[in-house]
Formats: sequence, C-alpha cells, structure tokens
Amino acid sequence: MGTEIPRSAEISEALLPSESEKTATAAEEHVPEWKEQITIRGLTVSALLGTLFCIITHKLNLTVGIIPSLNVAAGLLGFFFVKSWTGFLSKLGFTVKPFTKQENTVIQTCVVACYGLAFSGGFGSYLIAMDEKTYKLIGADYPGNHAEDVINPGLWWMIGFLFVVSFLGLFSLVPLRKVMVLDYKLTYPSGTATAMLINSFHTNTGAELAGNQVKCLGKYLSLSLIWSCFKWFFSGIGDACGFDNFPTLGLTLFKNTFYFDFSPTYIGCGLICPHIVNCSVLLGAIISWGILWPFVSQHAGDWYPADLGSNDFKGLYGYKVFIAIAIILGDGLYNLVKIIAVTVKEICSSRSRRLNLPIVTDVVDDSEASEILLVKKKRDVVFLKDRIPLEFAVAGYVGLAAISTATIPIIFPPLKWYFVLCSYFIAPALAFCNSYGTGLTDWSLASTYGKIGLFIIASVVGSDGGVIAGLAACGVMMSIVSTAADLMQDFKTGYLTLSSAKSMFVSQLVGTAMGCVIAPLTFWLFWTAFDIGDPNGPYKAPYAVIFREMAILGIEGFAELPKHCLALCYGFFIAALIVNLLRDITPPNISQFIPIPMAMAVPFYIGAYFAIDMFVGTVILFIWERINRKDADDFAGAVASGLICGDGIWTIPSAILSILRINPPICMYFGPSSAR
Repeated sequence: MGTEIPRSAEISEALLPSESEKTATAAEEHVPEWKEQITIRGLTVSALLGTLFCIITHKLNLTVGIIPSLNVAAGLLGFFFVKSWTGFLSKLGFTVKPFTKQENTVIQTCVVACYGLAFSGGFGSYLIAMDEKTYKLIGADYPGNHAEDVINPGLWWMIGFLFVVSFLGLFSLVPLRKVMVLDYKLTYPSGTATAMLINSFHTNTGAELAGNQVKCLGKYLSLSLIWSCFKWFFSGIGDACGFDNFPTLGLTLFKNTFYFDFSPTYIGCGLICPHIVNCSVLLGAIISWGILWPFVSQHAGDWYPADLGSNDFKGLYGYKVFIAIAIILGDGLYNLVKIIAVTVKEICSSRSRRLNLPIVTDVVDDSEASEILLVKKKRDVVFLKDRIPLEFAVAGYVGLAAISTATIPIIFPPLKWYFVLCSYFIAPALAFCNSYGTGLTDWSLASTYGKIGLFIIASVVGSDGGVIAGLAACGVMMSIVSTAADLMQDFKTGYLTLSSAKSMFVSQLVGTAMGCVIAPLTFWLFWTAFDIGDPNGPYKAPYAVIFREMAILGIEGFAELPKHCLALCYGFFIAALIVNLLRDITPPNISQFIPIPMAMAVPFYIGAYFAIDMFVGTVILFIWERINRKDADDFAGAVASGLICGDGIWTIPSAILSILRINPPICMYFGPSSAR
C-alpha cells in the first residue's frame, strides 16, 4: 500500500457559514427521510467520480505511492454535477427534487468508499507483490523467494477477494457509533472538515464560492489534460524520451534522478499536501540520492560486487529497499504505540470525567447559546432516529466472516481457514483502536496493522507458502481496520450535516460494492496497457517489492544482505523513532519544522524527481499564501484537484493507445554534446 498523507482538517473561513447563520436555520431545518437521501442521480454521479478517483489513485499508487486526500475534490465535484444536472432539467421545464446537503453527503461517502478500495485493496502493494515480475525482480536465487509463492493478478479473483473482505469492517463497529460520536465526542478532523465544507455549499455565500471553485477546477483540469496530451507526442518508445526525462537541473543531477519532469499530478500533490510533507520528501531525496547512494556506490567492489545489475538485491538496490523498509517500520511502530497510548489515556480520562463530575442541568439564558443547544439536540435526534439493529450488525459480521473464512483459502491456498478465522476474532478490537485513534489524530494506521499481520502469519506459516499467506493476511487485516475507520469518519460527517446514520451506512455499503468492481477494472486497465513493476519505467509499483521483502523477512530474517546494510537499517530505524519523538516533545513552533520520517522514506527507493515536482507545488502555494492568503485558502485545493484530475483523465486515452500499440511519433532525448 502507498503512503496516505494525513488529511488536513483546516477549512477556509470563507467556506464556513457564520455561527448565527447556521443556528438560525438548522434548528427548524427539514430533514429528509433516509431513503430520500439516497437518489439515483446521486449514485450515478458517485459511480462516475468513483471511477475517476480510482484511476487517479492507481496512478499515484503505482508511480510514487503517495496519495493525498481527494475528499474536497469529491465533495466539490459531487456538488457541481448534481447542481448542473438539476439546473439543466429545470431549464427544460422538468420538475426536479431539490439538492440537499444530505444527498451531497451521501455522494461524498459513496465516492470515498469506492476510491478507498483502490488504495486499501492492495493494487500497489500486497496483491501485486504476489506477481511473477516482483518475484523475478527480487531474484529466483534469493533466500525465501520461491517460485511457488507467485499468484499473478486476475480480474475475477481480485473482484471476488475484495467482495469477501471489504464489507466486514463496516459491520464490526456499527453498534459503537453512538459511543464513538456522541459519548466520546471524537473529533474525526477530516469528517468534521468535510461536513463543514458540505454545509457551506448549501448556504448562499458558500454556493457562490463553490461555483467559482468549480470554474477554477475546470480550467486547470483542461490545462492539465491538454498538457498531458501534448507531452505524449514527444515520449517516444520506451522510458527514456520526452518531458518525463527532461534534465532541467543538468545531466549530472539527472543521473541521480534530480530533475523536474513537468508532471501536473505531482505539482497538484504538492499544492494539496502540507508544506512539511513536501519538504520531508525533498529532504529524504537529498539524503538518499544526493548523499547516501553516491557514497555507497563509491564502495562498489568492496561492500558488494561491482558487476551486479541495477536491480540486484545483493547490490545497491538492496540498500535502497531495506533502508526504506527500516524507516517505514520505525515510523509505523512509533505511531502505533503512540496512538494506542493516547487511546487508552483518553478512554480512561473520559470514564473518570463521567464518574467524578456531578450531573448538572443545562440552564442557558443566552439566546445564541440556547440556539446552539437546540441544533445539537436536533443532530442527536437525527443521528439516533434510524437505528441499525445490533442483531443485524452481528449477523452481518458473522455471516460475512463465515463466507470469507471458506473463500479466502480457495483464492490463497497457503492461508488456511483457521488463520482467517483467528484474524476475524481479533479484528474488531484492532478496528476499534484504529477508529478511535483516527478520531483523535486523523491518522489511520491500517497499513501498520496489515504489516503486523503480514509478519506474524508469514513467520508462522514458514517457507512453505509463507509469503503468499502473509501478504493475503495483510490484505484481510488492512481491509477491516481501514473500512471501519472510514465508516466512523462518515458517521461524524453525517451527524454534522443532519444526515441519517442509516443512509451513511447504506451509502458506504453501495460505495464499497462499487469499489469492489470499479477498482479492479481500472487497475486492469493499467495492468493491460502499461509495464507495471518495471523499476526503470514510470509505473514502478514501489511498494510491491517492499511488501514482498517484508514477507520474506518474516520467514528468513536478514539473509544475504550487502555489507553494512543491516547496520544502516538499524541506524535509520532508530533515527525514525527519534525524529518522531522529537516531533512530539518539542514545542509546536519547533516541531512544525521537523520532517516526517514516513514521507522521507518514499524517495529512498523511488527517486528524487517527484520530490522536485512536489516541492515546486509547495513553493507556488507558499508564494500564493504570502501574496493573497484568502485566495490561496479558497482556490489552492481546486487548482490542485484540477491538475491531478486532468492528468488522471489522460491516462484513459493513453492506455487505449498503448493497448492498440499506437506509439508516440517523436522521441525527445537529451544527452551530452560530446556524444554527438
């Protein structure tokens, strides 16, 4: 799985209705029944946007593995499409149902559930780590890497696998929705931010701003699409031509992957991701490709044989992969322990407050405060009105677990039924921990829980099928804890937008079902059209090698690593722990400048080129914020979404041209003048 950047909870003040505007209308606002909140037009828009965002997510997952949140774009485009739809039909004289914020919330939930499976479904990590290309890349003679541990991607088995594992997380925590949202009052920052955004769309001032944001998004989407099409004509045959290989910083730095490759997607990511994330990625690129790899390369012939191929694990490639793994594991382990500790502390504090504080009757004289209490009361009533029966949730979880326990060993024979069953016994507890932690910090550790399952199952099964069993177990665990956290996030959004909990649950089910089909289909487009997993091509699938190596590590331990590689891994693992600790213990005015190890790890293996692009995006945003902060807050997300979506849309015709074997007519290549 790629690295999912934590979503910012900051929403521009201009997007938010004033407190008086909210409270003056919300208390007496009509709330549609839950069935009226789910409409055919809403589901149609959800399917279209889900397809687009699945394509974008696959492209990012298979190239660099960094995936920013597209929630704002999903909410904005959902609002735009339905508003355009209703406006067009009204002009034709048709009577149309009003577009409510509840319907907007359902669309948002459905789209996020759909494209979330393109991320958590393992198409750039544990599923593709099972394929033959990754096996050959690591090496047939590599200890623990066996030819029997190969399962190539197949459209039908991937769809079947997602259907049997993706729904359990939705049923695991449904009975705790009141506890998490009302009793513990967890903030779920992204869910709260999304609710504020949707609420703002459905006010007069917010609707006007949303219209301007959509125009901005459309303009940059068109520019990005045209630019991506233009670039294609110069990209030639192979991977050495075109603007993607433009030595903007000189040929010497180009050899060390330091160049700007004119990618709208990565510039858009730089505009969306926080400045510290982009700077961390660039710092990781400088440390690895600017200092560490040139230093290690100087010891070729001493530390490792000098005549090895560029992708041989006994050479420089081994340093790249294992040091990246060390940083990722160090960061993941630290945050797992931290969030579990925070969760336990908060639960104990919450219980203590309920036991020790006297119960008082709220007597509020102030009219505005009284109005706010009325709004809160209405939210509580709406949230609790459409009950999801406990017996339904339990029956759903048990039934799906039984089907999954019987089916998964058929798809992945080394993962025996009793391993699957044990996973489903402990999964609800892990799902609760992850959901509670997400509610506090906005950081989902689904991939960390998946890696823990990977290591445990791989080591227990051993060399006879342990790689496949570990990777499959990783998928099972990740799917449950990820979808459970997403559902609670959506319940929080629904609570704040006066949407029915039942409509949220149903839209999650529908969006997940869409994702089980759309995510594999869009991945299959990439798999058929492009050379996925080629370490020298654009679609490196970087986490495929990393996840397979983790499974082998769980079985074999550290076998045949190059000289000093293990010592470097220990050093970077400890460094990741220390840097995270410093981020937590230093004052905010200092910690905001301390880099994030997880973001630093990504370029260690992939290269520095995308870090340059993302840094260009963050510089543009920084200057924009200094010139006009309000405009930057209002439109930076729309510009970024347009750049990412336009480049993503071009992927479809590009893939079709590749399938039809229609090659670009020109190869634009750069080399030293002395070579002419």
